[in-house]
Amino acid sequence: MRKLHVKKGDLVYVIAGDDKGKQGRVLEVLVKENRAVVEGVNMVSKHTKPNAKNPQGGIVKQEASINLSNLMIVDPSTGKPSRIGRKRDENNKSVRYAKKSGEVIK
Repeated sequence: MRKLHVKKGDLVYVIAGDDKGKQGRVLEVLVKENRAVVEGVNMVSKHTKPNAKNPQGGIVKQEASINLSNLMIVDPSTGKPSRIGRKRDENNKSVRYAKKSGEVIK
């Protein structure tokens, strides 16, 4: 499995596309497709048939996936988008850090 700069639960900033400038939490990462689903970003209309959850059916708005190249991690200290790097912590465990501030990303 490839190491990606984005994980589920990260706060990300969209740098390209129709939703450029928006921020949101990563709900799901699709590793094989190199894409992620971000909360409130890339909303699409999906037509649904009536079912137990939605007895009326109709059109439902939901998030579609977005390419990982269009996302940047938000720096925890400044709140601005930043690239990430990897380094070893005191326990010799690999951690991600924001290149702008040097702060470790949880």
